[in-house]
Amino acid sequence: MKLIEGEAPVFYDLNVLKTAHAMATHAGQRQAVIARNMANADTPGYQPRDIDPFHKALENSGREVTMMATRRGHLHGGTGTQPWAEHQAAPSGDPNGNGVSLEEEMLKSVEVKRQHDRALAIYNSSMNILRTSLGRG
Repeated sequence: MKLIEGEAPVFYDLNVLKTAHAMATHAGQRQAVIARNMANADTPGYQPRDIDPFHKALENSGREVTMMATRRGHLHGGTGTQPWAEHQAAPSGDPNGNGVSLEEEMLKSVEVKRQHDRALAIYNSSMNILRTSLGRG
């Protein structure tokens, strides 16, 4: 927060909002991959794809994402382009060579929905805190 005499506080570079945005974006992209897998559940020879869970993708993307721990248990830094790379998921072993398990894809879909809901809750909570700090809560 930046204070200028005689003016309202100016908030900039709010990392919690950047993280919530990255989490929601990741959830949307992973949901698209899961939907494509489910759409191809009957395609002979189709192998399922996936994107690493958000926490794992964030841990493995240290060079692409500028997250920096400023003290123990705290992350601080900006986020750049998110490298949510797809990879081949473990196939289920269908006789026609299709590796999609609808049950597994449905479970992943529920996990992704929860992640998206969590990102929205973080965003809404942050906005409520900002409104309250400005006396508009």
